[in-house]
Amino acid sequence: MKIENTKMKSFVAISDIISLLNMASGFLSIICSINQNFDIAAILMIIAIIFDSTDGWVARKINRQDELGFGKNIDSLSDIVSFGVAPAIFIYTCINTTPGIFQLIVILVSLLIVICGILRLTRYNVIAGKIDTQDFIGFPIPGMSLIIGSFYLSGLFNPYIALLLSAIVSLIMISNIRYPKFDNIPIIAISCILILILILPIDIILFNINIPATILLLFCLYYLIVNLIKK
Repeated sequence: MKIENTKMKSFVAISDIISLLNMASGFLSIICSINQNFDIAAILMIIAIIFDSTDGWVARKINRQDELGFGKNIDSLSDIVSFGVAPAIFIYTCINTTPGIFQLIVILVSLLIVICGILRLTRYNVIAGKIDTQDFIGFPIPGMSLIIGSFYLSGLFNPYIALLLSAIVSLIMISNIRYPKFDNIPIIAISCILILILILPIDIILFNINIPATILLLFCLYYLIVNLIKK
């Protein structure tokens, strides 16, 4: 490759810009967590999932040619920020403000989220196109942010359950359990509507429980558990 062919414009496509919006959402979520704006941090983690779900679709629509794997790498690097570091920082800053939680456990669980996220994404890049399955191997990493974000927004958040759930999800991410790609159109449509309600200033609350966030959490836990039981 000639040096003149290494200009950034030779690599970046529209789908990569969307991946960067994913990363930007995750980064802003981290900033909000540090400043203890946890509602906004949780919403930004969920917004990151929208961008992550869109970049691949856009790449296919524009017939993206990516022989060097630039798009795959920028997608994975963005994912580790939004779905690895962001939920880890969220867990640490959110739970660390709650009295009675052993700080070392919080740190270790937060670190576990990042480590397992990196391992999962690295394995995905290595085996992509080399195994005979269309399923995800291990729980998809965006599910970490969706579970943590919707759990917090639901109004049901409990720090002890959050720690346990984060540790379990992290380990399932690096397992070899197969998770089918989610293609249930009605459920996807409902989930998009629920996410839109969460993003917009629309409060649907019953008995101090955020209904859209709770439904999203149940959808994600169902996907996690049902495929775990099948294994």
